[in-house]
Amino acid sequence: MTEKINSLTDTYQLNNGVKIPAVGLGTWQTPDGDVAKNAVKDALELGYRLIDTAAAYGNEVSVGKGIKASGVNRDEVFVTTKLWNDHHSYQKAIEAIDESLEKLALDYLDLYLIHWPNPVAIREHWAELNAESWRAMEDAQAAGKIRAIGVSNFRRHHLDELLKTASVRPAVNQIYLNPSDMQEDVVAYDQELDILSEAYSPLGRGGLFNNQTVKEVAEHYEKSAAQVLLRWSIQNQFVPLPKSVHRERMAENADLFDFEITADDMKLLNGLHGVSEIATDPDKAEF
Repeated sequence: MTEKINSLTDTYQLNNGVKIPAVGLGTWQTPDGDVAKNAVKDALELGYRLIDTAAAYGNEVSVGKGIKASGVNRDEVFVTTKLWNDHHSYQKAIEAIDESLEKLALDYLDLYLIHWPNPVAIREHWAELNAESWRAMEDAQAAGKIRAIGVSNFRRHHLDELLKTASVRPAVNQIYLNPSDMQEDVVAYDQELDILSEAYSPLGRGGLFNNQTVKEVAEHYEKSAAQVLLRWSIQNQFVPLPKSVHRERMAENADLFDFEITADDMKLLNGLHGVSEIATDPDKAEF
């Protein structure tokens, strides 16, 4: 990918030709009800066009209401949701897709992801059940229910197992990505396979805001720490998914296109590995 990103509505082209906006709104830990509805509505009114949710977030109904309340045409909004750990297998995945469509009140999803590769409940049969779930996702895509399918929190060996049986290569791998944990091996493998890396928790769950290096770089560009961290994602050609429920913060998070971080400052930010939380090991996660 070499696309130049100049606005919220600029896109990357996924490996199946579908276009995905370069910056999105994450809704993890956004409470269901008016909070989630208004967050999505505000984001779309501010120009965001990618909304990321998941069955496990418990807010799909309100996300759908926010999309409708925004008045933005459906074909202008890119909606992502995810298969949760208790719905692996062919039939359960089909049911989960239909349930998400119903809750979101949508006719189709733009992107559907396997949320975790190796949850506790299926740890002895994770590869087999991922393959079954993926086949269900492929069938739903062929039926027009989903435009693109992908994965989340997958490492190299999880991708290798999936690709043994997959007819459709994942379009996206959504992983924890920020200067504190760059997951270089996963990102490099995604690039090798022409899989787009999406960055959830691109702000390091707030743990990078008070880092001295981040603050100094932000002061240099007269930007906030959040803006610098999101710009770092853009310049790495990741799709960042910052979460906020505050309209003014969403607007600030979108003000990313009037500056560019120099190679030297990118190198400084790249040296921050481990100063905040690092990614959960999906093979050891207790859920």
